[in-house]
Amino acid sequence: MASLDFYDLNVYSLPEGKNTVEEMAVLASRFGYAGIAITNPFDSFDSTKGTVFQGIELFSAVEINVDNASRLHGLVGKYRNLADVIVVRGGNENINRAAVENPNVDVLANFGSMKDNGLNHILARSANDNDVAISFDLAELIGQRGGRRVRALSNFRKDLELARKYDVPFILTANARSVFDLRAPRELIALAGLFGMTREEALKGISSTPKRIISKNRHSSDHVFDGVKIVDSPVDIVLEGGGGQ
Repeated sequence: MASLDFYDLNVYSLPEGKNTVEEMAVLASRFGYAGIAITNPFDSFDSTKGTVFQGIELFSAVEINVDNASRLHGLVGKYRNLADVIVVRGGNENINRAAVENPNVDVLANFGSMKDNGLNHILARSANDNDVAISFDLAELIGQRGGRRVRALSNFRKDLELARKYDVPFILTANARSVFDLRAPRELIALAGLFGMTREEALKGISSTPKRIISKNRHSSDHVFDGVKIVDSPVDIVLEGGGGQ
């Protein structure tokens, strides 16, 4: 595992989460991640979060959570050239379908694993056709107990079977909203094993698939966003305009 680069593409920071970008990055670096995506909602999107901090890449991402398919497509178009990762938070059939039918969407999250209207063969086929990854949000296992956890495991098994059958790309995430929610790559692999995901599949979900998503969307490997200046030390950054630590 040491030779692989690991990524979590669904991490929240202030104001959506409870900790700063820097606090989330420090712990993620200690856990062995090469990068995390700060995936706050579109109304608090900040492109200056895409940079390097203490050796860990902070990818610029946006979460789109709307209940209208037309608005969804409009927001995807608006943020496509601004964000490294576009995540759509689904949950109902119309939004789920609109997300997987849009090739500019990177990840469909919260598509209904805890509900009856989750992944199905139609969504799976479209996700494969348009290269939209689904997200296995392992916070649903971490935060649940008893019957709800059993149901989550059952739904994850169903979703995994469909992902395998239709070759749907997927990522694993702890969906962290604080430093206490972050989980190391080894922990995510172990949790994924509870619903039948192989070690090789889990590694792909935290390594090659998220890396491919980032590579596909980045304008260049050395892109620096407005308001961010890399200083002499390779592990420090300065955020101009008072947006620093």
